[in-house]
Amino acid sequence: MHPDWLVPAWPGLPGVRAFTTTRSGGVSEGEYGSLNLAMSPGDDPVRVAENRSRVRACLPSDPRWLRQVHGTAIADLDTLPEGTVAIADGAAVSRPGVVAAILTADCLPVVLARGDGRRVAVAHAGWRGLAAGVLESAVESLGGDPAIAQAWLGPAIGPQAFEVGPEVREAFLAVDGAAASAFVPGAPGKWHGDLYALARQRLARAGVGTVTGGGFCTRTDAARFFSYRRAPASGRLGTFAWIAPPAP
Repeated sequence: MHPDWLVPAWPGLPGVRAFTTTRSGGVSEGEYGSLNLAMSPGDDPVRVAENRSRVRACLPSDPRWLRQVHGTAIADLDTLPEGTVAIADGAAVSRPGVVAAILTADCLPVVLARGDGRRVAVAHAGWRGLAAGVLESAVESLGGDPAIAQAWLGPAIGPQAFEVGPEVREAFLAVDGAAASAFVPGAPGKWHGDLYALARQRLARAGVGTVTGGGFCTRTDAARFFSYRRAPASGRLGTFAWIAPPAP
């Protein structure tokens, strides 16, 4: 595994595995350099295939990619047929060695683990999905007692760089008035939103007991992260989670 990739700690859950890639460790060039994992127009598909192969070498099986649509659906990889690409913005799995995966570039990747360490989930939380309840759906997909569940927040656009219109703020306030604390005035008619604070609020409302991570900014840290706001024609980071297979 590349030393620059991000690996969350899971206190008391030795079988839970997860990591998020950075830009480091691949072969793509330009705005896609170097570890772009998205098969999107602009990058050379041969290079993307090599990038994915390098990540695959760090995983117990091929990751189960999704077709992400900024919604709230969470695919259950225990029952999803092999080879099926679910239209979803998250995935949950209990079967050891099956890898849940999402792609991001400014949106917030969140990894969750059930308190007994027997089920994990990943969620792609852009502001639309976050406001609509994708994290609540991910918590529900875990089962078990959320009070002993753990969540980790990966790299997303930071509050100083995430300028939005009033409709974004209103979408969160319509669900929870406490979300006002996650927005500060920006340019006339604009607000700066804190995705990390909003995610922590939503996870707390869902009863999750432990939340770690956060504090990154994909928009301003160009050396480590891709950012759609900085360069729309750019790569994507990958976040992966699985339950470790039993030792032989």
